[in-house]
Amino acid sequence: MTALTIEAIDFPEAGDAEWRSLVEKGLKGRDFESLAARAEDGFTYGPLHGRKRDASALARSAGGRWAVFQRVDDSDAARANTQALADLEGGANGLSLVFAGSASAHGFGLPMEGDAIARALAGVKLEMISLRIEPHMDARRAVETIRTLAKDRGQDFETLSLDLCLDAIGPFAFTGSFPGPESDFRAHSGRATKSLRGSGFRGRIAEADGRVFHDAGATAGQELGAVLATALYYLRAMLDAGLGLSDAAAAIGFTLAVDQRQFEQTAKLRALRLLWAKLLEECGDSAPPAAGIHAETSWRMMAAKDPHTNILRATIAAFAAGTGGADSLSVLPYTAPLGLADPAARRLARNIQIILQDESGLARVTDPAAGSGGIEALTDLTAEVAWSEFQKIEAEGGIFASLSAGVLQNRILDARAARAVQLAEGKTVIVGANLYPLDEERHHVLLGQAPGAEPPPQPTGQTRCEPLRPYRTSETVEASA
Repeated sequence: MTALTIEAIDFPEAGDAEWRSLVEKGLKGRDFESLAARAEDGFTYGPLHGRKRDASALARSAGGRWAVFQRVDDSDAARANTQALADLEGGANGLSLVFAGSASAHGFGLPMEGDAIARALAGVKLEMISLRIEPHMDARRAVETIRTLAKDRGQDFETLSLDLCLDAIGPFAFTGSFPGPESDFRAHSGRATKSLRGSGFRGRIAEADGRVFHDAGATAGQELGAVLATALYYLRAMLDAGLGLSDAAAAIGFTLAVDQRQFEQTAKLRALRLLWAKLLEECGDSAPPAAGIHAETSWRMMAAKDPHTNILRATIAAFAAGTGGADSLSVLPYTAPLGLADPAARRLARNIQIILQDESGLARVTDPAAGSGGIEALTDLTAEVAWSEFQKIEAEGGIFASLSAGVLQNRILDARAARAVQLAEGKTVIVGANLYPLDEERHHVLLGQAPGAEPPPQPTGQTRCEPLRPYRTSETVEASA
């Protein structure tokens, strides 16, 4: 058989102008800029950006792989323990304790009781995993239980890989109620952080949680502005207590929601690193510590109709979190809008991350988006609108004052209303809901049915605000189907 010879082909050189000419010809009279995308924050990006050759990688705070977290949110503590042990045996290396009544519980959650926490963590080798306590107004009770558990097992509480995630701002926004004098809480949080740092505890202590804002309808810029203002609230409290700037900054963690808009979400996480560094530099830290970011796939993007489509949404969101540099990630099970996930749905949620890391090799690159003209431009644009939102909140007196006055809520609800208009006009597509809906829904195995629409908790605290309630974008379409 005669070997096939392929002759070299000399292609003519073509630059940007020639490329644009061909594109404009294909557009048949439409303007080239019609290819640009418009973000919910109002700016446009694309269609083409040149490579950013002087870019620097925005690394994870710990470097390398992100931690694979699974939620412990079953109200049955014994069953929650079985789930947790299966998750850890199946490849997860972190657990998030989600308690009833929290913004992230969505009607479920462990009871905030010492016995329930102890049962849920029975047989879990705390010294070998990462653990986080999801933000909750009474989270200090969980902290003391874990401290006692560690002592009873002969382990050093201070050396555990544990993020306490103490936060009252998110719960205040969610419930509309603050239990006591805000000034007393702020002073106590600063003193408590200083005491824990003095005892050798190295985990994150305070948390700036963006999910309550995202799930209520916030744009990426609004979510970032809110978490940055929350982080500054805790930073001030710690500095007032006498903690050094770098130590205080390292004690604050961030949680962001990630949805299926891949490029915008990758940029959102990267923008947070830039914003936190800028804020700390403004405060006088010449070598600011990297932001510690936990991500969770968006509740807002989940569909109750044809929920298998949520697997694809979650995969895209997880990919965005990985490429955006999340330090840890939780993936919501695809049946979450329907109720409490069974072992199969939990396994799928876990394996999405493991496939991305171990089969796709996504964690082998520190910052795969670094230098990409489009992502770098989108990162900078997102950071700009987020910084503007942050400045608005500060001008309103800070995050607590802005929430108390209801002005931040109004901006978020305006964004939510604009999104609803886009959906009603068919400009937003949700596969399985308003595009290609199933004729008949499949049966799904659940461990518990999703509760109906939860009424807002009755405010009982000293300070009150208009609560931010979570919603799913597809709810209105599903209700009318």
